[in-house]
Amino acid sequence: MSDFVRIPVGRGTPEGVNSAYVVPDSGVVIDPGPPTDSSWSALRDGIERTEISVQGIDHVLVTHWHADHAGLACRLADRANASIHLHEGDAHLVGDYTEARQRRLRRDASILGRWGVPERIREALLDRDAPSPLPDTYPVQAHEEGDRIAGIEVVHTPGHTKGHVSFATAETLFLGDVLLPTYTPNVGGSDTRLDDPLATYLSSLERVETIAAGRTGEPGHGTTMDVDAAIKAVREHHHQRAKDAYDVVATTNEPTAWTVARELFGEMNGIHAKFGAGEAAAHLDRLAALGVVERIEADPVRYRTAVADYPSSVNLTP
Repeated sequence: MSDFVRIPVGRGTPEGVNSAYVVPDSGVVIDPGPPTDSSWSALRDGIERTEISVQGIDHVLVTHWHADHAGLACRLADRANASIHLHEGDAHLVGDYTEARQRRLRRDASILGRWGVPERIREALLDRDAPSPLPDTYPVQAHEEGDRIAGIEVVHTPGHTKGHVSFATAETLFLGDVLLPTYTPNVGGSDTRLDDPLATYLSSLERVETIAAGRTGEPGHGTTMDVDAAIKAVREHHHQRAKDAYDVVATTNEPTAWTVARELFGEMNGIHAKFGAGEAAAHLDRLAALGVVERIEADPVRYRTAVADYPSSVNLTP
């Protein structure tokens, strides 16, 4: 018998409908979902259909700070008199929401400029970054790798965000957004705090590969995954994207990350501009760390090739 119940919450996105998980024997909900009334109704009704009620929830576990995962955490914790748990790298983005959001917006504006995103697109993107209906502050318990909450292990799997975690029971690995069934998780634009997000993310895949052995993989969007097949596909995806990014640098005079993103992804606006530029920057900076391209420190940052041809044996994982 499964040790959890999946509850679809939220509306469809490119990643798919959010998956909240109830672990009844532990009194736990993982990733309660987006901060909307419809999502709350789906979550509440789904919990009530399990063997426990909302009042039986003791702990709300959140894989990362993004609103589609953390948005209902405070509402559920209030209703259930439960505690909220995130990794220490992401905890303040929920626990000190208003102040942390302002810092994030300032950081994002600066880094988008460093990536070469045009001012009009930067301003439109930040203007559309509407606040979530979360309290200014809320008690959040911050955790680190290896901690246990009601018997569930915290597994630090950063890359999509700095404090992204997966949660492991004896039978199941709750993946959050480290792997998704129909969509490659964004790196770079999804959290601008990471210096080498692609290296961080690929290292997390190695960890997931080990931890998932003998467990089912349950993603933050969609249903049960073949973890090994997904990791293989994601690695192939990033190796091809790195080669594509190199090819743009090789045929363009000292492009920015934005220039490379435009060549790879076409016209971008809104959140897609942030994700596209961040994805390109993540691959370029990984190639720079490997000596394949050279990073030209300017404002915006630019790149040029450091080798005549793309190495066939390049290994992106540190």
